Amino acid sequence: MVYPSVAIVILNFNGKKHLENFLPSVLASTYTNKKIVLADNASTDDSVAFVRNHFPFIEIIVNQQNQGFAGGYNWALSNVVADYFVLLNSDVSVTPGWIEPIIQLMESDPKVGACQPKLLSYYNPHLFEYAGASGGWIDSLGYPFSRGRVFDVCEPDQSQYNEAQRIFWASGAAMFVKASVYQEMEGLDASFFAHQEEIELCWRMQLAGYSIMVCPTSVVYHVGAGTLPRGGRKVFLNFRNNLIMLCMHLPLSEKLWKLPLRFALDAISAWKGLLTGDAYFFTAIMKAHFALFLWILKPHKHQKWPVKPLNQLDGVYKGSLVWQYFIRHKTSFQKIVGK
Repeated sequence: MVYPSVAIVILNFNGKKHLENFLPSVLASTYTNKKIVLADNASTDDSVAFVRNHFPFIEIIVNQQNQGFAGGYNWALSNVVADYFVLLNSDVSVTPGWIEPIIQLMESDPKVGACQPKLLSYYNPHLFEYAGASGGWIDSLGYPFSRGRVFDVCEPDQSQYNEAQRIFWASGAAMFVKASVYQEMEGLDASFFAHQEEIELCWRMQLAGYSIMVCPTSVVYHVGAGTLPRGGRKVFLNFRNNLIMLCMHLPLSEKLWKLPLRFALDAISAWKGLLTGDAYFFTAIMKAHFALFLWILKPHKHQKWPVKPLNQLDGVYKGSLVWQYFIRHKTSFQKIVGK
């Protein structure tokens, strides 16, 4: 049997501690036709020297500037040759047989563009992990959530989301993607820098006719928030990138009412943050809205693929996540989506 080549590409920025803790688990992966690439994003610590000294058989490529998650991976993957790319965070602990089931699933269907394993919390292994859980979804207003995670609530893993199925987005913490599809999509949108760039890429893939999958028989454990700590910058990128993504891909008929509604809901969140003492949260959202207006005024390249109504894509909840969570107090994926 011929096994497709798999390149596990770990984007690193000052991540010596994570590399020291988690590289051994990646090296223990049982898949035969693999290589591991450390793509350094202009680190200022000694993480590159550490890997050279302790893991000399790992391929290392070094970027001269920090281009964030999106730009960093675009640069890295342009320098890697393989049938499959695995975008793997440095703060992820993998299990020995985590690669095989995903490659088998993706090889079974040429239209599967990307896939993710089940993500559990490294520190609380009985819980799903925030950044993808058991497959990413999105609601009608563009709020992302996951099978096993709604807003900040991570559910216990009780095998309730163990079936492989189509989803809206695959987590960038451990994202398998066919190299040919990544190149066809022209990679991640580098202007996003970090946060929600994988959701935007998966949206583009679906518009181009590909499907996104989750394969829960593959399990990894994610520390979370290991590359960009919680704060104003993170809030700004999340809100800005999410709104830009909606502007990019929603049909005009949906933009006309969904964007004003999102602005109103964002404003409520911002004022709530300010009144409860989170001034950085208020400021970050206001900056995100201003950045969106600047983005709208800039010229943009023509979208290759025709837009489609959001509810025609996989992994879309046709209702409002905000309504179900904050008003009806439903905090689990199953209670909201009914699956």
